[in-house]
Amino acid sequence: MDNRPFSKLAAPLKRGLDMMLARAVLTAVSSGKMQVVQVNILAGETKDGVEHFEPYGWTSHPLPGAEAVVGFVGGDRSHGMAVVIADRRHRPSDLKPGEVCVHDDLKQEVRLTREGIVIKGAGLPITIEDTPKVRMETPLLEVTGEVRDRCDSDGRTMAEMREVYNGHTHPENDGGGPTSSPNQGM
Repeated sequence: MDNRPFSKLAAPLKRGLDMMLARAVLTAVSSGKMQVVQVNILAGETKDGVEHFEPYGWTSHPLPGAEAVVGFVGGDRSHGMAVVIADRRHRPSDLKPGEVCVHDDLKQEVRLTREGIVIKGAGLPITIEDTPKVRMETPLLEVTGEVRDRCDSDGRTMAEMREVYNGHTHPENDGGGPTSSPNQGM
């Protein structure tokens, strides 16, 4: 049986399917209401204005050299959509099954591990902003470093407060001299 007539009919469909998805390398990013990227798809095929669709509540600014999967509706290469962008150069590879990690290229991370939540600052400050209160409901709060009260003004560290308390005296109630330092230090 001769399949040539069918092959001729199916050829445009096959070309359209072949053109629907492509692997790409990210070359540039511009941010607006919808992030738009530039990608290199095939040797010599650069696409500008490719919209990067991200899950609601999650966004990133990927680095050039990251890899993308780009989709083209109906195989029409005139309007691409980056449906996912990944960067194997910076992806943590030590997660256990079921664990989740939000990360960047500097090694800053928020990990949901089997042992609990771990936040890694990569040697950079961690700041909580624009909240009227931070509440921790736990029977024990451990801090390995020093704690400073009123850090932006005249605050003291806990060690400095202990020093003041342990050395303080005050007048006797009966008009006598000053009391001794506390008999039990803080």
